[in-house]
Amino acid sequence: MPRGLSGTIPPAPVTVGGPRLVAVAAAMFLAVTLVVAGDTAGKALGGLGVHPFLIAWARFLLALLLLAPVLGPLGANLRLAMHPGLALRGAVIAAGIASILTALRTEPIADVYGAFFIGPVIAYVLSLLMLGERSDLARGALMGLGFVGVLMVVQPGLNFRFGIVFALFAGGMYGLYLVLTRRFAGRYRPGAMLFSQLFWGSVVLAPTGLWHAGSLLGQPTPGRLALIVVSALGSAAGNYLIVRISRQVPASVVAPMVYLQLISAAVMGWLAFGALPDPLALAGLAVITASGLGSLWFAREALR
Repeated sequence: MPRGLSGTIPPAPVTVGGPRLVAVAAAMFLAVTLVVAGDTAGKALGGLGVHPFLIAWARFLLALLLLAPVLGPLGANLRLAMHPGLALRGAVIAAGIASILTALRTEPIADVYGAFFIGPVIAYVLSLLMLGERSDLARGALMGLGFVGVLMVVQPGLNFRFGIVFALFAGGMYGLYLVLTRRFAGRYRPGAMLFSQLFWGSVVLAPTGLWHAGSLLGQPTPGRLALIVVSALGSAAGNYLIVRISRQVPASVVAPMVYLQLISAAVMGWLAFGALPDPLALAGLAVITASGLGSLWFAREALR
């Protein structure tokens, strides 16, 4: 069946070495930086009094309206979006984004992403259990090290912060999202994958988004509208790139690459809000980054 009608494409085999891994890592860094830019705009909106669930809904809806014309035939995309697995994937990432925006309302960006990075650990484990991907002792140990870094950021029992609970939940949802993306990325066009994600995010978050819409519609200032556009397009563009990468790279390889997000989060948090983690959390971020970079080193074997 023609690609444009079915929306499905056969998975492309991957036979690449070290240089290709560097290129994939660079593309992933761009993708996660775009996502962080969207979340930074979302945090700024929260500081202006816009409810995080409204921000999340507006992000999905605006991205859907702006990108639907270039993501492929509307009818075909809608039919594919009805697939239960794609619907689940859309609902999962909607819950994750709403949760991380809630966490960002009260917590520094770097701390939120530190807790959020329970996600790659979960994705790594689920990719082994659900997708049958292979691992080894070294990469498993590095994922364990990353989990230790998350605990250093979260600091359970030392300084409980309710916003961090939302960040941990968002990380869990993102880990499941990464695995679902890998599972379906070889079967559907990236455009169809992104459409289903935006469509279901808009549907799932519509009730809470509409409930809080008055906080934005009452004062539709140019600054707020601009931040919503940046939040929507940054997140959509970043996730589109992740879908494309996931078509060619195993989830157990994509997962550690997401750790690159910490660099962007720390820099943007400092530039936009002047926020820096406390010493223990900063050490935890360094541990998480080291774990991710180490996992990338060992992941090169999975790309040969």
